[in-house]
Amino acid sequence: MISRRTFLTSSMTVTLLGSPIFSALAEKRNKRNLVVISLRGGMDGLSAVPPIDPKLEKFRPDILVKKTLPLTSDFSLHPSLKNFHVAWKQDNAAIVHSTNIPYTNRSHFEGQDLMESGGLKPFAEYTGWLGRGMETAGLEGLAIALPMPLILRSKANLDNYFPTKLSTPSPEIMKRVAKTYPVNSNLKSTIERVIMRPYSMLSGSGSRKAYRLAGAAAQALARADGPRVAVFDMNGFDTHAAQGGSNGEHADKLYNLDKIFGTLRKNLGSSFDNTLIVTLTEFGRKVEQNGGNGTEHGYGTAVLMMGGLIKKAQVYSDWAGLKRKDMFEGQDLNSTIDARSIYCSAMAMAFETDFEKLQRQVFWNNKLLNLQDKLFRL
Repeated sequence: MISRRTFLTSSMTVTLLGSPIFSALAEKRNKRNLVVISLRGGMDGLSAVPPIDPKLEKFRPDILVKKTLPLTSDFSLHPSLKNFHVAWKQDNAAIVHSTNIPYTNRSHFEGQDLMESGGLKPFAEYTGWLGRGMETAGLEGLAIALPMPLILRSKANLDNYFPTKLSTPSPEIMKRVAKTYPVNSNLKSTIERVIMRPYSMLSGSGSRKAYRLAGAAAQALARADGPRVAVFDMNGFDTHAAQGGSNGEHADKLYNLDKIFGTLRKNLGSSFDNTLIVTLTEFGRKVEQNGGNGTEHGYGTAVLMMGGLIKKAQVYSDWAGLKRKDMFEGQDLNSTIDARSIYCSAMAMAFETDFEKLQRQVFWNNKLLNLQDKLFRL
């Protein structure tokens, strides 16, 4: 029987090899792209974006991040996030801090279910907030993953598959085959859907490394008639031991994330101006380090955002603070902004759909903040 810890570690390879891409035809030339990067395991927002506060050193003497990159007078950035910092200096990156989905029970399985479904009760929903959002916006698509990721499930006309190791006919050959079938036939429709799939990810010669998949995804997103949404999974943020500060396990994970940031930006080209990249995680980490120089499951964290659709470089936060009385249960960074407000606002902006409509149809009319004018270029 596979253990909980083994599952959380071994599944990293599977999700990285099958980084999902969601494809939908753009309705106009200057389409807006949305990229969601799930950071599974509970990304430590206090390490990625540490507050400039002497109390943090007292809580984390052995894992304090040093030689940070400058952001504001109140916050700095982990040195592994160099590509993100370049975008920050160009007003193309921002952070929402002291935030998370409204979940406090610290279970990976429950938390990851809720971060994808957008619900409030674990395992109660069978569709995902991004899938419902695209359905509400009237978009169809394709996911590269088996099975279909929860975050993308909806009642919309979605399709999914996994890249084959065998050689796949070129799009030109498949187009010729499609012409031999009646206009409204199911087989013709199926072939046309396959043609929409990124060819570099269909053929056996392509790489499945995360940053190379990010490059192929970005090139597809950059097309005027290409995908509008991409979703990536990164595992391994469950740093219970040897977390490290400026270097170490968590720093390596942030470096890999930053490499995806940089690859996306490079390969998006001018389409970067019409793209939003946003991170997602199930919870943060406890403020105080544990006996193994790691951190336990917590609550509040930080959401990283990058792209030309960012309004300005800022750390947007109703900062909870690191005094014991201000922490959740006296041990966690509190969450003062429901992260679903960020995602609902992001979809409203990227899909050019009414925020209140998304709030009703995607998040059951839960009380959320419309942050579009605060965070994004409209």
